[in-house]
Amino acid sequence: MEPKWFNAIYKRVLLTAFSLCVVLVTKPTLAIDIYADPEVMIQNGTTGILRCTFKTSEVVSSSATVTWSFQSSQPDNQFSKAPYVIFYFSSGKGFPGQHEFKDRVQFIGDINKKDVSIQLSPTQFSDNGTFFCDVKNPPDVTGTPARIELRVVLKESLPQSNTTLIIGAVCGALLLLILIAAGACIFLKMHHNRHDYEGCTSFESVSSQAPQQRKKVESGREGSKSTVPVGPLQGPVIYAQLDHSGSKNSFHKMEPVVYADIRKN
Repeated sequence: MEPKWFNAIYKRVLLTAFSLCVVLVTKPTLAIDIYADPEVMIQNGTTGILRCTFKTSEVVSSSATVTWSFQSSQPDNQFSKAPYVIFYFSSGKGFPGQHEFKDRVQFIGDINKKDVSIQLSPTQFSDNGTFFCDVKNPPDVTGTPARIELRVVLKESLPQSNTTLIIGAVCGALLLLILIAAGACIFLKMHHNRHDYEGCTSFESVSSQAPQQRKKVESGREGSKSTVPVGPLQGPVIYAQLDHSGSKNSFHKMEPVVYADIRKN
């Protein structure tokens, strides 16, 4: 009995070891992750881009494939019952699908960069619905296709972009700052002009008194000049004939005689 019991344990140990070796050596197949925008809004008649990327643990090879499908949200549309393939990519080449999208779908991605986006131009109201993006990169073949809800609307229905809102807010803030700066400049200028006006008035009152005092001083000086002689002034010299002998035949001699001193007032 003991040998049989030993053989059973031995077989179980060997089976467990073999299972562990298979698990460690054999690489399991990993799922591929596919990403896309959940909802896209495009103006009718313009060019729209449906972006789709993926993540894989394997190197992207020539055997990788991309499938784009569409299912309309309009009950009367031919693509409303089930998804229809509108574009297929394999071995580096693209193959258009249904005639409705044949001339309007263009592959703009780069599968080596894990980008499988497409361009739809021009968009139509019949494009309203769900677009599916599916990627296979063997051995990564298990994955859930990404879904994009496309809404084709008029231009008036498009929401404003964040860029427009940011630009508007910045312009409004700059305008407000300019108005505040202009108001501050006007206030300071008015205050400065008022200060200068008051200063000039007080200065003029002082200066108006100073010349009067100076005038009085100058008038006093002029009076003093008119009353007090500055230096000796001599009048003109008048010549007269003087008779020293007292006779009629005496010799007349002309001598200068100062007759009077004439001073100017």
